[in-house]
Parts: sequence; structure tokens; C-alpha cells
Amino acid sequence: MPNTEVLSRMPPIRRVSRTALVPLVALVLALAGCGSSKVVREGGSGSAARASTPKPGQTVTVRKGDNLYRLAVNNGISPLDLAMWNGIQPPYTIYPGQKLRLYPSAGGTRAAAASTPRSSGTSRPVTDSRGRTVAPTQAPPQPTGPAPASSAVSWRWPADGQLVSRYTDGDPTRQGIGVAGAAGQAVRAAGDGVIVYSGSGLVGYGELIIIKHDEQWLSAYGHNRKRLVGEGDRVKAGQQIAEMGRTGAERDMLHFEIRYNGKPVDPLRYLPRR
Repeated sequence: MPNTEVLSRMPPIRRVSRTALVPLVALVLALAGCGSSKVVREGGSGSAARASTPKPGQTVTVRKGDNLYRLAVNNGISPLDLAMWNGIQPPYTIYPGQKLRLYPSAGGTRAAAASTPRSSGTSRPVTDSRGRTVAPTQAPPQPTGPAPASSAVSWRWPADGQLVSRYTDGDPTRQGIGVAGAAGQAVRAAGDGVIVYSGSGLVGYGELIIIKHDEQWLSAYGHNRKRLVGEGDRVKAGQQIAEMGRTGAERDMLHFEIRYNGKPVDPLRYLPRR
């Protein structure tokens, strides 16, 4: 069962629509919290050392029951440094099988993500040759989402049906896509992999399945009526893993996510066109 302390920290959901979902990062927190371990907070008992000691070339593999704070403390690193060295954003989610660097990626004690310079045009008034004020030149719009990472997974659609919601970069309520269908229709694995979560312990996702495809890629399948696989099962692309339903949703549909190193990406960039 998920750690009640972790779940109690999740924001309350009064009404769950097909797009208003709890971010999947909370699920991985619940997954990592299975068992008897509890989250260790900085400043409390067992808090991390203030000064981090990088270990160049060394990594640690996350196991079920681990959390970022515990791994940081055990390796003499502050949780914030460990998170930044591995590009992990709040609420600092990790998942079983993930490898974390115990050193910064490119020098320095903290490898915080560099902000892209904002092109907001000229901030000062611009005048022409006659001294008249003219509108400043605006920079062309930039893509809203990051460029897709290359994937070795041969992705395929997890279900037949109408696309009813799409991924929106930066929107925690739109971290995947929604595919509407009929109750009981097949939900299939989008790629080969191992089931790392099969349960219903997270509010908003209903009966949920997560597949680990390799060290970097995960896929998630929510709102199922019935789960047909358990944790540790190996599945093949196209294999039925669940029956579509409406647990945690207002209609029969599948909520589907693809995650790269724990972060959501737009599934439509990877799924074949249809």
C-alpha cells in the first residue's frame, strides 16, 4: 500500500475530469514510498550534511523504497545538489531502476539547469531617422516544448479510439494524452518492458499500470476498469495489459503518458501517425 504520509501531502482533488489529473510525479513518490520507509526531511533527524562531497564517476541505482533524501544522506550529498546534478525537479521524484549521478555533470558543485535567454525584443524605445518612435522588432516565437529525445523503444498506440486530450508542456494537469473508447476494450503495452507498478493507490488515475521499457523510458496507463498484469511481469508491445474503464475519470478512456528520465514528454512525438 502507498505510504500514507506521502499521499497525505498530495493536494486534494474535489473533481477529477479527463484532463485534471494529479501529476504522475506524485505516483512515483507513492511507488518509491511503498514499504516501511518514510521520507526524511532536511533539518529533522537524519538530515543531510550541509556540504556535499561529489563522487566523480560514481552512480547509485534507485531501489523500491528509496527516496531522494535518503540516497543523498547515505552518500554525503545534500538532497538539493543530488536533485540538480540529475536534473530532477520539485517534488524531487525518483523511480526504481533509475541511475543517479553522485557528481555534477559539467563542473561546479551544482549543475542547475541553465535558463534560456529570453528574447523579448528591444526594451528601449526605437526611433527612426526623423526621431519618430516606432514599434520595436519582436523576436519570432519559439517552440513551447523541448526537442524530443531519441528513443530506442518501438512505440505503438496503447488503445484504439478518439484522441480527446493532448499533452501540454509545463501543465501538470496535461502530462499525457487521453484516448476515449468503450468500457472493457483492450489497453495494450506501447512497447516491450517490465511492469513496475500495478495498482489503484493514487487518487486521480484509478486503476493504473506503469511499464519500464529501459533505464530511461517509462509509460503509464490510467483509468482502467481491470488490470491484467502484476508488478514484475514482462510484457511485449501490443500485449493486452488492461481493460479500458473510467476509474478516476468521467468517461471510459485511457490516460497515457510517456516519460523520459522521469519527466513527461509529448506522446504524440513518439507514437506513429494514424
